[in-house]
Amino acid sequence: MNYSIDKDPNRTLTFVLYVLYIVAIFSAGILALVALLINYLKLDAVKGSIFESHFRFQIRTFWWYLIWTVLAFVPFIFVFFTGQDPALFAGVTLGASAFCVAVLALSWLWIVYRAIKGIMRLNDNLAI
Repeated sequence: MNYSIDKDPNRTLTFVLYVLYIVAIFSAGILALVALLINYLKLDAVKGSIFESHFRFQIRTFWWYLIWTVLAFVPFIFVFFTGQDPALFAGVTLGASAFCVAVLALSWLWIVYRAIKGIMRLNDNLAI
């Protein structure tokens, strides 16, 4: 066991940031933004340590999660092209909603998977 890494305050911070990314879905992403801001602000402080790889992993996770979240809502654009037909409007809205929920659920599972993977590597005092 590497006690110098175990006692490093950046270890606790890295763990807390992983938890913030996991629970961010319950705060409409606000906690993920807070975690991202901390990642960027503290990135220089962790340069050259195992925590740098974790911070970069968290930053990449956030940006990919944001891209997938935005893409989840793209099908709703087609609602504007349904015209006056209520059946078409209902069908497009239902399809867009189903797509959105599926992509959001998968992206949330993906971010939880990445956070757990990072926590496990952090627990073993390993870089990502």
